[in-house]
Amino acid sequence: MKIELGKVESYVLKNLEREKLHFVLLDPEDVTPDVAGEIARMSEEVGVDAMMIGGSTGAEGEVLDGVVRAIKESSNLPVILFPGSHGGISKYADAIFFMSLLNSRNPFFITGSQALGAFTVKRYGIEPIPMAYLVIEPGETVGWVGDAKPIPRHKPKIAAAYALAGQYLGMRFVYLEAGSGAREPVPPEMISLVRKVIDVPLIVGGGIRTGEQARKAVEAGADIIVTGTAVEKAGSLEKAREKLEELNKGIKG
Repeated sequence: MKIELGKVESYVLKNLEREKLHFVLLDPEDVTPDVAGEIARMSEEVGVDAMMIGGSTGAEGEVLDGVVRAIKESSNLPVILFPGSHGGISKYADAIFFMSLLNSRNPFFITGSQALGAFTVKRYGIEPIPMAYLVIEPGETVGWVGDAKPIPRHKPKIAAAYALAGQYLGMRFVYLEAGSGAREPVPPEMISLVRKVIDVPLIVGGGIRTGEQARKAVEAGADIIVTGTAVEKAGSLEKAREKLEELNKGIKG
């Protein structure tokens, strides 16, 4: 039986045929719906490809719904949920990264939370996008909340092994995550080795604050760069736009 890809996944894959992509991640705990809407509008204007919504703690319910709806009203970018648990699901989103934290010590974050949220995703008609999620040292909040055993930064082969296992398990994307607000992004050497061994799109996020860091990740082999904290913490909407433009230029040239 042939699996038909959803609209959002097809959109992502089609765009990847011509350029590297930039996704902006917003945490509903850190932005109001009004600010989220403005950031989404600016993101679309500067060439960002999709909005991701989620967080490690508290990003659910009315708070989540409010931010997702504001983004949908302010831009035409697809909204992809990036849930910290089965509670991080909004019926207003277009798609959800249905992800498994493969290097967690706790089975709940590998398959348990996914089972609890599966029927909700189906009931809401949200497009699921299977993804292998790997937390890289230091891991920050997501590493602690997800009870991860962070992959050491100087051990790229471990990351590559997990990534390939994720692909062989049927996951259609791999995400290397250094953690929101990490002092340093995922090392280029790790990105490069993972890219060499997998055949699915590679997403990299965490600690990417400058256009130069984004460029190095792309040159190492990342297909999609996720930024968030640098935009959320810019200090003003004007500075947020400047940061979006800088990051987007680093990714797309």
